[in-house]
Amino acid sequence: MSKDAVNTAAATPRTDAAQVPADAGDAGYSKDLKARHVNMIAIGGAIGTGLFLGAGGRLHNAGPALALAYLVCGIFAFFVVRALGELVLYRPSSGSFVSYAREFLGEKGAYVAGWMYFLNWSTTGIADITAIALYTHYWSMFTDIPQWVLALIALAVVLAVNLISVKIFGEMEFWFAIIKVATLVGFMFIGIFLLATQHEVGGQTPGLSVITDNGGVFPHGMMPVVLVMQGVIFAYAALELVGVAAGETAEPEKVVPRAVNSIMWRVGLFYVGSVVLLALLLPGSVYSADQSPFVTVLSKIGVPAAGDVMNLVVLTAAMSSLNSGLYSTGRILRSMAMAGSAPKFTARMNRSQVPYGGILLTCAVCVLGVGLNFLVPAQAFEIVLNVASLGIISTWVIIMICHLVFVRRAKEGLVTRPSFRLPGSPVTEITTIAFLLACLGMMWNDPEVGRKTLLLVPLIAAALVAGWFGIRRRVSQTADQELSQFTK
Repeated sequence: MSKDAVNTAAATPRTDAAQVPADAGDAGYSKDLKARHVNMIAIGGAIGTGLFLGAGGRLHNAGPALALAYLVCGIFAFFVVRALGELVLYRPSSGSFVSYAREFLGEKGAYVAGWMYFLNWSTTGIADITAIALYTHYWSMFTDIPQWVLALIALAVVLAVNLISVKIFGEMEFWFAIIKVATLVGFMFIGIFLLATQHEVGGQTPGLSVITDNGGVFPHGMMPVVLVMQGVIFAYAALELVGVAAGETAEPEKVVPRAVNSIMWRVGLFYVGSVVLLALLLPGSVYSADQSPFVTVLSKIGVPAAGDVMNLVVLTAAMSSLNSGLYSTGRILRSMAMAGSAPKFTARMNRSQVPYGGILLTCAVCVLGVGLNFLVPAQAFEIVLNVASLGIISTWVIIMICHLVFVRRAKEGLVTRPSFRLPGSPVTEITTIAFLLACLGMMWNDPEVGRKTLLLVPLIAAALVAGWFGIRRRVSQTADQELSQFTK
């Protein structure tokens, strides 16, 4: 507990022993995010390049059964966000799950949660600026500009937006999400029209026959479907942003339940619905990892400039992801810095109440990504994407562990659960954790990339242990100072 937290606790009438002090990292933020911002942040987190671009290669490998993979992973992703939503209503915090890890798992838990999340978003940021540079090269006017220059420009633009104010961030995410949703809705209308009119797509009549005549739902068996699960989980990364954004909205008790509950039907409609449509329009073998599946369909029916439009949308999705990464890590690092487990400068805020220190640290790692784009432009995207998957799976596991402890304390009468709850506890949490760890284990079946990524786990663990021994004295001193302030 930090100094500001102790002061808050001392100033607040304590009606019971379970009174929860505020997180010091929550002090100083504006409450400028509106309900529409948070709702669209939830949508934006659920829809990204994992669908617009990644679904093509996964359809090729797994066939129509990819829809089942998206549904199963979507259900577990919803459990994670529902658990986080309950914790948010218990105590809104811009430190989000790091703040809850501090309360329920101690400083070591918060330290691991925060730095693994930083690993996730800093490496995702590298993947995003790499993707932005690659997508921009699609247009001939940009092909002569080096990939690393485009990556640097993208990073500079999104950094500027994040440093101005949280309201500008919210507006940017709002319109990014509008573009993504409008594109998906437009495609689904076209797809349904093609099905209803039996209009030929690439020389084939769309419908169930496209699936039955090309190997059925599982054309390559069950194993390819199992193997794509890890990539599908990464497609849902950023859903946890709802928890971070809740700390900067005036009425989280009204906004968060609506945003969290809407995630489930959005996943069903946009992910599962889109993949089912794609499978009914063309055989899985026609799709590829090199092209958006939506572009594949639209080009087969002769839609002009389909590639240009979809490339712009995918570019928007990558910009949205980079924008969200800088936003969330800035808040998470500030929460950690106030407890002594992150560099002091990451706790600094500017006049617009933006934690610029943490944002700049994430940006510095992304600059290393610019260097990666300079040295190995062809491999940069694949290298960092797999490292990021370690971060997001560990983050979701920690959220579920925090919720397990929270429920246990509620049963002991130490805290009070809100009416908005994760159903089926503790079975839901345990099942979700087991599923996420299984997805991590599946990476071993990919000797080229996944297995090498898993071999990084001992190195990351060693770095975390070494880092903890480096900062534990500062964390202890911070706690002692707060205790002395509280007892004065």
